[in-house]
Amino acid sequence: MTRSKGRGDKQAEVVARSINSGAIHLLRGMREVDRQAGLTPARLSALSVVVFGGPRTLGRLAEIEGVAGPTMTRIVDGLSDLGLVARRPHPDSARSVRIVATAEGEALMHVAAGRRVETIVAAMTTLGASDQRRLAAAAPLLERLAAAVRDEQRTPSSFDELTAWAGSPERPSPYRKKDASRG
Repeated sequence: MTRSKGRGDKQAEVVARSINSGAIHLLRGMREVDRQAGLTPARLSALSVVVFGGPRTLGRLAEIEGVAGPTMTRIVDGLSDLGLVARRPHPDSARSVRIVATAEGEALMHVAAGRRVETIVAAMTTLGASDQRRLAAAAPLLERLAAAVRDEQRTPSSFDELTAWAGSPERPSPYRKKDASRG
């Protein structure tokens, strides 16, 4: 969805650049806090999904994290070796397993999330009361903005969508014969 550049778009760009910069710096700060958990960023992120989002199949977890299945298998194997997750039979499919957090995994993730919240609260206390109120009012908007970005960037999530995309004329395939009329 593209729009012509108008006056409002320039203002939107300025705001978007500011939000982008703030998000990058906030995430860099959280990276330091997250290191205290003792896990790689990929493992901590996957554990977070399972702890706060509930059990997931390996494929769904890979999709949520935006990685390939074999990569997620290695991440989950590492978490499992540390006793932070376990594989359990899927209630609806004998051929599938769900990744569930162990009590140790839940405890680690809650402590890690608590550290993040404490860090943000400490940073917020450096702001004036007026800025704190504005930030509190903006927080739900940031959640909605994040959801809109996710929706805008959505990739094919099912096998049918993926195969439809893979076979579409917009996507060139080295295996598709060239149309003789196109040269």
